[in-house]
Amino acid sequence: METGTVKFYNDQKGYGFIAPDNGEKDVFVHATALERAGLSGLNEGDKVSFDTEIDSRSGKTAVANITMA
Repeated sequence: METGTVKFYNDQKGYGFIAPDNGEKDVFVHATALERAGLSGLNEGDKVSFDTEIDSRSGKTAVANITMA
């Protein structure tokens, strides 16, 4: 799993972005990934661990699994 910091998350819209600690491009996180992990939301500055996958609809990299670090 990679680690990173929540850069932005909007509960009303159900998505946000995580800045990976390795300095790579920000990763998209959708509310469905949080639901699968049993998380109710994220706050700016939260430290998280996550796995990524290619989103089948958009073809872009997105968070697949996430836990609080």
